[in-house]
Amino acid sequence: MTKLEKLTPAQVEAGLARLDEWSTLNDAIQRTYLFKDFNAAIAFVNQIAAFAEAADHHPDILIRYNKVTLTLSTHDAGGITEKDFALAEKADAAV
Repeated sequence: MTKLEKLTPAQVEAGLARLDEWSTLNDAIQRTYLFKDFNAAIAFVNQIAAFAEAADHHPDILIRYNKVTLTLSTHDAGGITEKDFALAEKADAAV
């Protein structure tokens, strides 16, 4: 497996420009999604779990009733990589 390179701050900003409602938090990108109820939030989390497993890239997930916060960072690279932006794009498409 090829190690992914941590993105530069300029590359991270360019990646964020491709996404809506994502921001940086330390060495990660993060977004909170709002759903109609708990069941819809859990259905979304289940979709994210399938994407994450297929990509072997697992986000931090916080569930608060109808809100789901995803925090993405590539721990092996010590920060944000293209792998994080790829999963963020899949999450946004799932909404």
